[in-house]
Amino acid sequence: METSTSPLILVTGAAGYIGGRLVPQLLEKGYRVRVMARTPRHLENREWIHDVEVVQGDAANSESLMAALKDVDVAYYLIHALGAGVEFETLDRTNAENFATAARLCNIKRIIYLGGLHPDSEDLSPHLNSRKEVGDIFLSSGVPTTVLKAAIILGSGSLSFEMLRYLTERLPVMVTPRWIDTQIQPIAIRDVLRYLVESASMPSDVNRAFDIGGPDVLSYRQMMGGYAKIRGLKPRRILSLPLMTPSLSSHWVGLISPVPKNIAFPLLESLVNEVICKEHDIAQYIPDPPEGLINYYHAVELALQRIQDHRVTTSWSSATYAGAPSDPLPSDPDWAGGSLYVDEHVQIVNATPEKLWFIIKGIGGEHGWYSWRLGWWTRGILDRFIGGPGLRRGRRDPYDLVIGDALDWWRVEEVEEERLLRLRAEMRLPGLAWLELIIDADDEGRTLLRLRALFSPRGLPGTLYWNAIKPFHSLVFGGMRRNISKAAERLNIID
Repeated sequence: METSTSPLILVTGAAGYIGGRLVPQLLEKGYRVRVMARTPRHLENREWIHDVEVVQGDAANSESLMAALKDVDVAYYLIHALGAGVEFETLDRTNAENFATAARLCNIKRIIYLGGLHPDSEDLSPHLNSRKEVGDIFLSSGVPTTVLKAAIILGSGSLSFEMLRYLTERLPVMVTPRWIDTQIQPIAIRDVLRYLVESASMPSDVNRAFDIGGPDVLSYRQMMGGYAKIRGLKPRRILSLPLMTPSLSSHWVGLISPVPKNIAFPLLESLVNEVICKEHDIAQYIPDPPEGLINYYHAVELALQRIQDHRVTTSWSSATYAGAPSDPLPSDPDWAGGSLYVDEHVQIVNATPEKLWFIIKGIGGEHGWYSWRLGWWTRGILDRFIGGPGLRRGRRDPYDLVIGDALDWWRVEEVEEERLLRLRAEMRLPGLAWLELIIDADDEGRTLLRLRALFSPRGLPGTLYWNAIKPFHSLVFGGMRRNISKAAERLNIID
């Protein structure tokens, strides 16, 4: 039970995959928890939101960091600029330096950072080098620091697991670079969280990095083979070619898996480096559980079970990244000089708002978009080719949506039960775009479905883009409103 004298913990990156799972475990241990988020609204629907203090902050803003770190005992740094483009190393460095300075000025007792496992003697990929640099910044900050260095993290919704899962599921035969045989020591998300939580009570004189990994050392080829066996798939045929580069690999990973090319590329570069634990000194402070660390095969089984049971609480796609469209839909109709284009479509639905909402909240992912599948598929493939998320990102849960969730190439911006779902586009566009699905009623009390496409163009290219696609809206949104309505009406008949 939390008390007024229990340590105050700050968790950054609480909207992300690790942070979102760490918060409830810290609360369970009795800590007081403060979370820092660039957009606090993205946390509104988390189960733990009423048990924590939420502050708005950005690692790029020193003033907001000082406010977030005030009176904090232990701070978790779970921020990484992967996906921010070619400048991610500079952004990582600047953010870490800002955070280290603010933590020292605020007399924080400990910083805990989850970094990347890496070899000492090889040239590191930019991704691993950035992780190492951030850890070094904290270790030399003057604030006692625990750096936990992990390789591939296995868990439902984790970036590494999703990439492994999609490649193995979708490609019975594949051509890969040499990294397919690089040795890796993966670790289960449950063990990572245990190390993170217990690190909060580490002795004050500890200021060092620790390698953390599971009991198995495997190549990526072996991990894919093990996954296929667990899933009951036929053995995968894998041919490695020395001339196939990470850049080429990232293109087909982007097409096959939900991971966009700009995120897949630095990850694949890192697979060139062998990542095996050189020590297990963490056990001196955080002993292994009596049953031992979770092995690779059990970690995969646990992840698949959570996916099957729809218990994926956080996903790698939950976190937004620098450079992604982030402007909220403006409420002022004269915003930006009137340059907000609106195209609205309305449909009478012979079903209750409850049934209509059930269909709306399940849209996207495996359920699709209820219109012109070829058109959505083609636009998704095009978006993947130009570096966008496309449609393979899917959704965290097939029926549950919360603000901040990724939904194919959209991000959930607003959810009002049985009334409104607003989605903000994260596809590559010459402007900002939103899609609203609104449940309304006419003067006779009949249920109405309103679809509104909204677009704020960026210069002349944005205006030309809107004029080019608007003729297709009747086909796309006309079919969408009709098919959503029919699906809701079928539910109404069944009941």
